[in-house]
Amino acid sequence: MIRIKISELLGIHKMTRKKLADLVGVRPNTIGDMYNENTKKIDIELLNKICKTLDCKVEDVLEYISDED
Repeated sequence: MIRIKISELLGIHKMTRKKLADLVGVRPNTIGDMYNENTKKIDIELLNKICKTLDCKVEDVLEYISDED
């Protein structure tokens, strides 16, 4: 399972979902779906923009958790 850690990052950066959406150029619902881990796909370019905007690494945004855990 892949866990999306946008909620944690936004908390650390004290940023709203709307603000991040504006900064990376996507609809607020796109960030909202990621925030609530309700997304099936993440565009690589969007992931790149999120990492650049939040000055973080891909592994700060996504985490693999084994299904066996």
